[in-house]
Amino acid sequence: MVHSIEASRVGAQVSAYLDGTYLEHVDTRVIAVGERDGTPWAAVEHCLFHPQGGGQPADRGWLEGTEIIPVRDRDSGLIVATAPEGGALPSLTVGQDVRARIDLPTRTLHAALHTAGHLVEAVGRMRGWEMVASNHFPGQARIEFQAPPAETRLGDPEGRQEVTAELRAAAAAAIDADLPILARRLDDGRRMVHLDDLHAAPCGGTHVRSLGDLAEVVLPTLKVKKGRIRVSYTATHRSQ
Repeated sequence: MVHSIEASRVGAQVSAYLDGTYLEHVDTRVIAVGERDGTPWAAVEHCLFHPQGGGQPADRGWLEGTEIIPVRDRDSGLIVATAPEGGALPSLTVGQDVRARIDLPTRTLHAALHTAGHLVEAVGRMRGWEMVASNHFPGQARIEFQAPPAETRLGDPEGRQEVTAELRAAAAAAIDADLPILARRLDDGRRMVHLDDLHAAPCGGTHVRSLGDLAEVVLPTLKVKKGRIRVSYTATHRSQ
């Protein structure tokens, strides 16, 4: 595997996407360029691009007007911009001033789905359920919990419908209350995302400003398989 980095010194990268969910573009500079297996990449100081990870898909973005795919480079630890298959990056040099831009409607959809996932986890944990898996991709969004023995109603269709209705009601109440979404750094460096006092979890994803930003939150009747509760969901961002 061939890997190289061109930079007199790889500069520190700011993950601007973490606190800039609604930031559509930023003027920044190239801090490193490199190549992996013949595919070039570039990293910018103020990284607006969320890479795929944590159950959230990557942003759709552009660097100097050229469409890119953001990925995390294993060797440098940087989030880098690579060209889509069949595409190419513009010629870039370390220190060059550039403009980074994201597709904001795609970003806000991803943020809404990720935030709604935290909300589904929160109302599940209120019942004593323990989350074991999550996916926040459009069309695939779901939270899976370990089914506790005490939830006897989960064994029949009518009971599952009743429990799902209770989850919907709890989620709707939190959205109606428009609970704020806050992110804080712990002393150990972990980023904790809080749904006000309702729920907190370590997370590196993007989120809406408050639960009132969520729209069209739908929870189909939950499913139980092999001891796991699967709560699928959909959500969008309310109109700006």
